[in-house]
Amino acid sequence: MKRLAKLSEINPNPNNPRVIRDDKFKKLVESLKVFPKMLEKRPIVVDENMVILGGNMRFRAAKEAGLKEVWIDVADDWTDDEKQQFIIKDNASGGEWDWDMLANGWEIDDLKEWGLDLPSFIENMGIVDHFAREKDGNKLDPTEDYEARTSNTLILIFDNDEYKFVIEKIKELIKKGYGETPSQVILQHLRNESL
Repeated sequence: MKRLAKLSEINPNPNNPRVIRDDKFKKLVESLKVFPKMLEKRPIVVDENMVILGGNMRFRAAKEAGLKEVWIDVADDWTDDEKQQFIIKDNASGGEWDWDMLANGWEIDDLKEWGLDLPSFIENMGIVDHFAREKDGNKLDPTEDYEARTSNTLILIFDNDEYKFVIEKIKELIKKGYGETPSQVILQHLRNESL
């Protein structure tokens, strides 16, 4: 049964195997301050004794954010085995992220602010993505751009110094008219080794 409950009614689970560390916890607190309505759609799950089965970190973050009440969903008809399963399954990661879709459909800074751990190649794509998604100072929408929707992706991984060098070279070559995007510059170079 889903309902609003005072934080003082809810008991953290002493056997919660999931933790959240400093920076991520701060991001969660901030996200609840900015967007508290998400707790209604993703309530804290408690048992009949108001002990948290799912949402211990959201509960802690809600307290830290100064909320007085949160949405809960009471699982009062579950067996002990079902409760134990839920504690693990609620926190288990199923599936995986489509990194290309994330890099092209969302702002990298927003994803990081919302607490998503990004692999280094996605964080680095933020700079390359800037080239591909801007033309004449205007952002391009890859969902409306046929070429962006049908193109293949090639991910190159460099250490920091190499990465900075490559980005600067690509910027120079774009300014010289060898293409409008990193892909075009690289393709031009491969077709014409005289660059």
